[in-house]
Amino acid sequence: MKITFMGAGSTVFSKNVLGDTMLCDAFHDMEIALYDIDEHRLEESFLLIQKMNDSINAGRATVKKYLGVEQRREALRKADFVVNAIQVGLYDPCTIIDFEVPKKYGLRQTIADTLGIGGIFRALRTIYVLKNFARDIEDVCPDAWFLNYTNPMAMLSGYMQLHTGVKTVGLCHSVQVCVSSLFKHLDMNEYLDGCHSKIAGINHMAWLLEITDRNGNDLYPEIRRRAREKNRTEKHSDMVRFDYIDKLGYYCTESSEHNAEYNPFYLKAGRDDLVEKFNIPLDEYPRRCIDQISKWEKQYKSLMAGGAVEHTRSREYASHIMEAIATDKPYKIGGNVLNKGLIPNLPYNACVEVPCLVDGNGVTPTYVGELPMQLAAMNSSNIWPQMLTVEAAYTGNRDMIYQAAMMDPHTGAQLSTDEIVSLCNDLIEAHTNAGYPVL
Repeated sequence: MKITFMGAGSTVFSKNVLGDTMLCDAFHDMEIALYDIDEHRLEESFLLIQKMNDSINAGRATVKKYLGVEQRREALRKADFVVNAIQVGLYDPCTIIDFEVPKKYGLRQTIADTLGIGGIFRALRTIYVLKNFARDIEDVCPDAWFLNYTNPMAMLSGYMQLHTGVKTVGLCHSVQVCVSSLFKHLDMNEYLDGCHSKIAGINHMAWLLEITDRNGNDLYPEIRRRAREKNRTEKHSDMVRFDYIDKLGYYCTESSEHNAEYNPFYLKAGRDDLVEKFNIPLDEYPRRCIDQISKWEKQYKSLMAGGAVEHTRSREYASHIMEAIATDKPYKIGGNVLNKGLIPNLPYNACVEVPCLVDGNGVTPTYVGELPMQLAAMNSSNIWPQMLTVEAAYTGNRDMIYQAAMMDPHTGAQLSTDEIVSLCNDLIEAHTNAGYPVL
């Protein structure tokens, strides 16, 4: 069994995913191929994964490293699974560009990795790289499963599923923690054991459609009451999603700082009162990047200091998917796949996030049925700019970039069509000049 990890310089994440696989009986003797274009970060990951292999796997796995475009095909050759965790352009320069150029037009963002003008350009520069990944996979490991963790999830996974022959599923962390996060915020942890939930929609805006306790009682009436009261009486970190519960009737999977920028409701020009009311952290992602960069060296030294590197299996789906496919033992996930009628009132070729069964046959999505109309409308407002972005990347049509940005709920609500065209041109030029072309 061979696992290739693309973007292995994401050391903590590669530790979690690969450490998880080392704890599976089916993968003790696997080959691990670590790939990155940053030599220093690759070396850090290589040393850490080797040390963890010795500590928790008796050194049974073979760990190899591959640096740069020239070694990419060898990293992928004969892989059974490819885990994708690349970040094209990193914080500096590309995330900085994604935030600072739109600010000149008065456009404010929080995360900019999923939708909005920042998410659109993050997708474009990443798909530019994924095209080459796909060609190599089709040539040297055509039967491999591509497990995508990179954002923007729907656009990248959708591109791979629509326009390549690579078997792809998109994976996010937010489905696993949706219910537990909600119960924690509402002081309802006593309901967590034995509860049943159903989640479907799109990545970062999948809806908690059903939630019942161990006896089958609907918990939503109490959730709605507590959420409305909490938003009325205190400031907290999840006010946007609780406003969703109040106005739309349902909770969704990704955080309030994310969802603040997926719609026209909260980040309005000249409306600092709304930012204050809903406790929205503007420029949150750049702050996280700076904090992560400053903490990493200390964290790495701590991981490498002294003796064994220990690991406990995480909540990430990747190892469970690989184990289920390799052993034919079924496992349920929330996966990002092409819709194809799974949610009939969303576009057929949209990338949706739905329950999937994983076994020896691969990843099999389940039929969900129609979403409540207001939730389908919210999802559709995000899907169409996502699909336009995917087609812009596939065709090289610059006009479709403009159109994707025009249809984006936040960008379109703030800027005129001429301003959007100008902003897109400025972003295309800035990314290209920084060495990260988008077309």
